[in-house]
Amino acid sequence: MPDQPPADLWSLCDLQTPWCIHTAATLRLAHHMDAGLSHVKEIAAAAQCDPYVLDCLLGYLVSRGVFEQTGPGRYVLNEAAKGLLDPGMLIGLDLDGFGGRMAHAWGTMLSYVRTGRPAYHQLFGRGFWEDLEANPPIAAQFDALIGPQGHGTPNPHFDITGGWDSIRTVVDLGGGTGAMLAELLRVHPHIHGTLLDQPGTVARASEILQSAGVAGRATLCGQSFFDPLPPGADIYLLRGILNDWPDAETVAILTRAAEAARPNGRVVILKSVSPDTGTRTVTIEMVLLAGKHRTLEEFKELAQQAGLEVSSAGPQSAYYVVECRPA
Repeated sequence: MPDQPPADLWSLCDLQTPWCIHTAATLRLAHHMDAGLSHVKEIAAAAQCDPYVLDCLLGYLVSRGVFEQTGPGRYVLNEAAKGLLDPGMLIGLDLDGFGGRMAHAWGTMLSYVRTGRPAYHQLFGRGFWEDLEANPPIAAQFDALIGPQGHGTPNPHFDITGGWDSIRTVVDLGGGTGAMLAELLRVHPHIHGTLLDQPGTVARASEILQSAGVAGRATLCGQSFFDPLPPGADIYLLRGILNDWPDAETVAILTRAAEAARPNGRVVILKSVSPDTGTRTVTIEMVLLAGKHRTLEEFKELAQQAGLEVSSAGPQSAYYVVECRPA
């Protein structure tokens, strides 16, 4: 293993910079400057905050390479600060919205590491999914963040055993607002698809499906994937879903998929399973939900419990693709 330079623990422990950036995003400071304001008193009035503290905040961010100071109390955008104008970036940073949920959730890390269970409810009074259900605007921001606005257009180019020519129907389980299904239907025009997610989420899918020109080949299904699924499809797709769930819930999801896929369908997993080598890392979905990104061998054990057998697995395009068939 090559030598690594020693880590600077104080730099790694810095909380000042990220919280200042989150605050700048929440106050829309970049937007006010983009609108022509430059003096801190003008910006403070527009952002409804204290001008002295704002001057200190902007001065600090200038020292970190975000914003530029042109004179006493005067600030303008630089290239780094222009990133705060990006709508997807803003969703992830806004402390008044879903970005605040993610930022504050990291404060539960100690409890999560000690117990293996998320402590989200300790901050927000209810579990993550229950919190989204109780706060529709936050749920809409979550959908936007995991959709094209936050993560760009999904890559639909991955192969399956035997190719796509024989595939006629795909059910995208937990497919959000339909970006991945839209791309699959666009590149495979002979396929019909079903988007399955919570009712409020699939209700926001129409624009994406219509923009891709595939709305006529897509069915919206607003339900939980813990309930019985529409049966008889050729493929049940789980893209970036199982890594959001602990083992028991993962087995439950896979069991529903296996039931629906019998006798001739298959279950395809993307973005939740990796080869059996590599270094683990902690992710936000772990802190929020106690999810797991599993190795292939770990996944095989859960698939077996759910009545599935792994028929193929391997890297291709941007994914590690795992195919399962009902046992």
